[in-house]
Order: sequence, then C-alpha cells, then structure tokens
Amino acid sequence: MTANRTTTATVRAVRMHGARRARFAIAGLAVLVAVLFLVSLSVGTPIYSPGDVWKVLTGQFVPGASFIVGELRLPRATLAAVAGACFGLAGVTFQTMLRNPLASPDIIGITNGANAAALFAIVVLGLSGLAVSLGAVAAGVATAAVIYALASSGAAVGTRLILVGIGIAAMLNSVTAYLLVYANEWDLSRAMRWLNGSLNLADWDGVALVAIPFVVLTPVLLLLGRRLMLLRLGEDLAAGLGVPVETTRRLLVLVAVALAAFATAATGPILFVAFMAGPIATRLVGHRGSLMVPSALVGAALVLAADLIGQYAFDARYPVGVITGALGAPFLIYLLIRTQRTGGSL
Repeated sequence: MTANRTTTATVRAVRMHGARRARFAIAGLAVLVAVLFLVSLSVGTPIYSPGDVWKVLTGQFVPGASFIVGELRLPRATLAAVAGACFGLAGVTFQTMLRNPLASPDIIGITNGANAAALFAIVVLGLSGLAVSLGAVAAGVATAAVIYALASSGAAVGTRLILVGIGIAAMLNSVTAYLLVYANEWDLSRAMRWLNGSLNLADWDGVALVAIPFVVLTPVLLLLGRRLMLLRLGEDLAAGLGVPVETTRRLLVLVAVALAAFATAATGPILFVAFMAGPIATRLVGHRGSLMVPSALVGAALVLAADLIGQYAFDARYPVGVITGALGAPFLIYLLIRTQRTGGSL
C-alpha cells in the first residue's frame, strides 16, 4: 500500500512538473513574440521609442511615427507574426499526425506546389497581386490532395505520404526551374522576390489574406487537438479509443494545408519555419499536452526574429526567407541524424 501511494505521488509530481514547465514555456514564448513585435515597430530609420509606438497603436497621432509605424512597420510585423503562426501550426500538425519531424509542408511538396503555381501565374499568365496569391492557395491545396490520394492506399500511410511528397516536390522544383529559365528579366525579378519569401511588400491586404484563415481555422485545429494527440500514439490505438482515424486525418490535412497555403500566398515560401517550429516547441514544453499553441508562438517568433536579422544585422538587406533558410538547413541535418538514431518522432 505504501509503495502504491509513493508511486502515485511520484507520477502526480512528474505530471505537475510537466504542466508547470509547459505553462512557463508558453508564457515565455508569448513574451518573446510581444518583445520582437515591439522591436520590429521601433527599430529602423528613424528609431521610435516604445512610448511613441504605443501612442500609434492606441490611435493617437504622432508626427512621422503615425505613417512609418502605422502604415509601414505595423503591417509588416503583423504579417510576420500571423504567417509564422500559420506555418508553425501547419508544420506541427503534419509532424504529429505522421509521427515524423520531416513531415512538414515545405518538405513534402505542398509549398512547392504553391511556388510552381505562383511562378506560372507570374511568368506565363502575366498576373500579379491577389490573382497570384489565390493561384498559389489553390495549387497548394491541389498538391496536397494529389499527395494524399497517391499515399492513402495500403499500409504505412504516414511513411508513404512523406516519400510521395518528397517525390512530388522534386517534380515541382523542376517545373519551377524551367519557369525561371523561361522568364524574361522583369518577370524573373518578380519571381525571385516570391521564391525568396519576403515581407518587403507587406500591406493590410496581405495581412487580411492570411489573418482571416488563421482566425477561422485555428479554432478547428484546437478542437481537433485531442484526436491529434491520440493519433500520435498510433492509428490502431487511436481507433480503439474511438477516434475516426480517416475522417480526422482528412480534416487535419485540409486545415493544415489551408493555413500553410494562405501563409505562402501572402509572403512567399518562408523556408523551414513549418519544419522547425514543432521540434523547437517540443524541446521547450516537453512531450506532454498539445503542441499547437507553443508551435504557433515559435513560428511567429522565428519569422519576426529572422526579419529583424535580415533587415539590420548585415550591410545589405536580405529577405526573411533567406535567413530562415540559412537557419533551417543545419537544423534539418541535425534532425536527420537524430531521427536515424532515435526513430521518427518529435
């Protein structure tokens, strides 16, 4: 009896410690995102004090700051935060559902489909603005549907989906390369701005393009969070616990793809954010509980920080996608080594 009580107390203490760690980590991430957001509004030429920034945010008129902060920096920072959160949510959904850290939208071909469609719209059709963005969204969803259809037959759906996605991504990269060769000088410049993932043209229309889907779809993911956590234990066990596996998987894929596609449509492909957010969040909060909120915060922090680095850390200014690509490549190598040693898990 005494041993059982001791074991129960130990388990309870471990759970409380894990929950406390998760709460502290989420609170810390929220503070980090808020600080990075404020810094994004303050720094630049000229630099504005937090007091001036706060006045602008509360609707007061500050000469110079009302335009520079309110019309230039605020849309950029907002787009960075919301798009980063979308990438983080999409990435961790795929990684958790398929139980593999390599299963993010920018690895398995979904982002590549949006890229190819956007370049086709720019180079071949001569489109711009919202038409390019909507084409990218439609192509991202269509690419996901093709990958899912090809991978859904037979056993080991998760592994098949990743392998099929990597193959589709290679094919779409070939299409993108051909379009770049085909493009004239003006279209090539526009295409490269898209492919690099940039916030330089951020405006409120772009914010709305990604913020509305974020507000609508995030609650859906949160409601599916318990089912996702059970899928993490394995499909057979999840089915035994009453989870409609196939329906849940389709809903998760649809919502995650939509979030990634709309974020890509608004900013271009900001590489590796979807890939890095989930594993980083796991290392901060542990394996207990849902990773949705911490992954969204990590994604927002990554894009905000990368944008600040790209703008102010070097003599030249670099698009945010260049910075996240430089950060993500070594992280990919690390995860490949770790996955080989420990198996496919976050």
